[in-house]
Amino acid sequence: MALLKKKEIKLPHSLAGFDDNNDIISNLTEFINTQQLYRSAIREVQTKLEILADEFNVHYDYNPIHHIETRLKSPESILEKLQRKQFELSIESVRHKLTDVAGIRVICNYIEDVYLIADLLTKQDDIELLRRSDYIKKPKENGYRSLHLIVTVPVFLSERTEIVPVEVQIRTIAMDFWASLEHKLKYKSVEDASYDNEVYDELKNCADIIADIDERMHKLYQKIYNMRDNESNQQLS
Repeated sequence: MALLKKKEIKLPHSLAGFDDNNDIISNLTEFINTQQLYRSAIREVQTKLEILADEFNVHYDYNPIHHIETRLKSPESILEKLQRKQFELSIESVRHKLTDVAGIRVICNYIEDVYLIADLLTKQDDIELLRRSDYIKKPKENGYRSLHLIVTVPVFLSERTEIVPVEVQIRTIAMDFWASLEHKLKYKSVEDASYDNEVYDELKNCADIIADIDERMHKLYQKIYNMRDNESNQQLS
């Protein structure tokens, strides 16, 4: 069998400012060469979720997953987080200190779907749950709601198996609507503190209103589902 030659990968221009530190550049080059691990981990978890969605479509004529989004943290974002957390700038820090390099966001229809998908995913034999943060039952102070899971999944390579962490965020359409707009507004904020406080309070108020609508839509869904279930039972009796 012919030997395969390793492909050379160039650093992005945005990292040119670090050229004076050969150790950092060497580590980052190594990380870019191993980014495939995180891409592969994303594909592994995404495939598991898509299989679950297909099963629900076939057997229950209902899909609890509205859509799935994926994200691989950029080298710039990784550098920024390592520096902000005062971690060593190295591959070891990335692999052992950061758990959100690979990310998946699962958008569900209703609140009960969020917990259903989380349970089905974490019960799979090759998935290990490292951390679970429930910001639905206990929202953040600004009103943010979502269920966050840090899981690990095996990635089978040609010569070894790597266990790679993936951050999975699961939320409803309503939660995602608020979070997406809040994220955009956060980068449009002004320096005036009083105005910031006013905006903060209004964002929290909007989050509460959206959460109430989310609950009401969930109850409507349950009511309609129960009505259909009762009608089916009556037809069978």
